[in-house]
Amino acid sequence: MRFLIAAAALASVLGFTGTAHAQSSVEGRVDRLEREMRAVQRKVFPGGAGATVEPQIRPEQSPVEIPGVPASSPVADLTQRIASLESQLQSLTGQTEQTQNRVNQLEDAFAAYKRSTDARIRALEDSLSAVPVRGGADGPATGGSGSNGGTAAAPPVPAPARPTGARAEQLAAIQKPNGADPAENGYLYGYRLWEAKFYPEARKELEAVVTAYPNHRRASYAQNLLGRAYLDAGAPSLAAKTFFDNYSKNPKGERAPDSLYFLAQALEKLNKPSSEICRVYGELEKSYGDSISAEIKSGVAAGRTRHKCK
Repeated sequence: MRFLIAAAALASVLGFTGTAHAQSSVEGRVDRLEREMRAVQRKVFPGGAGATVEPQIRPEQSPVEIPGVPASSPVADLTQRIASLESQLQSLTGQTEQTQNRVNQLEDAFAAYKRSTDARIRALEDSLSAVPVRGGADGPATGGSGSNGGTAAAPPVPAPARPTGARAEQLAAIQKPNGADPAENGYLYGYRLWEAKFYPEARKELEAVVTAYPNHRRASYAQNLLGRAYLDAGAPSLAAKTFFDNYSKNPKGERAPDSLYFLAQALEKLNKPSSEICRVYGELEKSYGDSISAEIKSGVAAGRTRHKCK
């Protein structure tokens, strides 16, 4: 009898120890999984603030226990916690892999776009590399004429000498804007000078805007109009360089499409081959498409017909 009692006591002790050991092992697994879960969440959501991910696959909910049914054991509770943590880890791992894949795709697309854009710009640079920049008939030596009265030498940056006579009176009649934005004032005044065919004075104002305010919205306008001032004054070489610079250095500027169009006009004035002019028209349509104004679309269509562009 004493032997049976001792055996029963020993079995009870051993059973309790085994259960405690199993529970300790499972708790260790839970602690490890919870630490890994928190580490993954800190990496995926570095901002914190409760940015956790609910598991996409949840364990089935236990049925409502009828009063009197014994509660689940600690091991069963820990097992359920493990299943939930493993589900969350699987969900986070999948989302992380999908995000990384999208980032890789975006990087590849941007790299391809950059290579394509660089190649097109190099092709245009090759076309312009043969354009001579010289004085004489193709230099900025032609001053304004006609309604603005008189002609005078016009270097790239006009001399600061004050004009005299009828020209001075006509210049004085052109109103200078006095708004709060100096870049806007400079561009508008340069535009009024260009419109009145005072090309040297217009170039001076427009160059000042481009130099002083390269990141202003009007910089694209000023650079494009500067090229037109060169072109209208009979300096297509300088005009071509100015137009190309406006497109290549500020392709998202509002007057970049216009500069490509007038670049083709400058190349035509220089008697460049039709293949080079057609290349510029092609770049214009490829880069800007439907954003081109109706006036430029009409001019491009006429130019492509004139030069038999394919």
